[in-house]
Amino acid sequence: MLQPEQKSPDPVDPRVEMLVNELIGRVADKWTLLVLEELEEHGTCRFTRLAQLVPGISQKMLTQTLRAMERDGLVHRTVHPVIPPKVEYRLTDLGRSLGEAFCGVWHWAEAHLGEVEAARAEFDGRD
Repeated sequence: MLQPEQKSPDPVDPRVEMLVNELIGRVADKWTLLVLEELEEHGTCRFTRLAQLVPGISQKMLTQTLRAMERDGLVHRTVHPVIPPKVEYRLTDLGRSLGEAFCGVWHWAEAHLGEVEAARAEFDGRD
């Protein structure tokens, strides 16, 4: 129950809520995070180079991942009019900013690795 001096929270914009849910689903997909990481590290990459940099990804999954990232404005796709076609991908500013947001997870994992490993060992040791 709200106290008289407390204000009710601002209502959540359902569009923002939906976007957050979609983006969590997108970046929770390991392929998106791995592609994001490789594009951040290597800059502009051709499709075949990305396929080499992301171990285990199929051509179909890489295509689907890049299309979804392009749709969300995270990558920019450039098709050069040559034969065979040369297609390159690079992160947009929006994609870079999302990568920066998820760097916090990396830092958290570094800081708490020992605690998580200990908790897992304790849990796994239960009978």
